[in-house]
Parts: sequence; structure tokens; C-alpha cells
Amino acid sequence: MAANESHYSLALPKFDKAVRLLIVVAPYYKDIADNLVTGARAIAAEAGAECDLVEVPGALEVPAAIGLAARMADYDGFVALGCIIRGETTHYDTVCNDSSRALSMMGLQGICIGNGILTVENRPQAEVRADPAGQNKGGGAAAAALHLVALSRKWARQTKGMGFKPAGEEIRIAGDTKGTTRV
Repeated sequence: MAANESHYSLALPKFDKAVRLLIVVAPYYKDIADNLVTGARAIAAEAGAECDLVEVPGALEVPAAIGLAARMADYDGFVALGCIIRGETTHYDTVCNDSSRALSMMGLQGICIGNGILTVENRPQAEVRADPAGQNKGGGAAAAALHLVALSRKWARQTKGMGFKPAGEEIRIAGDTKGTTRV
């Protein structure tokens, strides 16, 4: 089983400028959510990051809240936390797939998100994964967000131009009779 495997974890990145993280948690299973948040806050503090916390009703609302904050607030990264435990219906599959897909799509758009939404078969699995002294998946999600923030800051200094125009090239604008113009 994977529980008996050892895993390699990257060292936390170092930052010249403070990092602001928003932890978005769905506290449907409050004790599990609290442990995830505790783990995330501890890792963020270890890296010197500042954290704010918001609660949303469920795992499907976590990506919506992150999307709103990414557009309307000033955060460097986001930590998505919650727990989905398989029940008797297919609702589990819908919530797992849709919340994960939404977070992945935002990540592909350049939003720095660590996904710590647990998708488990039963409560004991969730308890082990959420425990800050155990698997600490909340801390892992915070670390993932911090690594993505570090990458985005590293690559933000590089420019490639936009569209079909390479950076720094001169072009002639249609109708301009005075030669080249920098755009």
C-alpha cells in the first residue's frame, strides 16, 4: 500500500518578499478541516508566509471562492482544503471530479493553488491524511502553493512578447507613412 511508502518532499522555497496566501476551506467535516488548516498554517509560517482564511459551504465552492479572490483580492497563492468521503450515491464522484477539475483549470491559467481537498473512502482515511503529525496533507497543499508562487516570481522577470509579435521588435503600422513605430 502507498501508506507504507516513503516520499520525497522538496525543501520549502525562500522568498525575498513576503508571500500572502489565502486558505479556502470547506469545513463540512469540521475536525478534519481544522487539522488540514493547522497543517497548512504551520508550513506557511515555516516559509514566512502570511495567511488569511475563509470558509465556504462545500468542496464545490472552494474553486469558486479562489476564482473570486484571484480576480478581486491581492494574494500570491491559494490553498484549497476540504474533505469528500464516499457515500452511497454518485454525488461523491461529481464533487471530487468537478472541484479537482476547476482547481486544475485555474492552475493552468497561472493561479498558484495547492490542492488539499481530500478524496477518501472513509473517515479513518481522512483522519490519517489530515493529521498535521501524520500525512499532513494540509501542509502539503500549502507547500505546493508556495512552490508555485516561487516559480511564478522567478518567471515573472522574463518576457516573451505577446501574440505574434516577439518582444522588442519594431513593426510598421498600416497607414503610417513615417517609418517604424515601436508597439
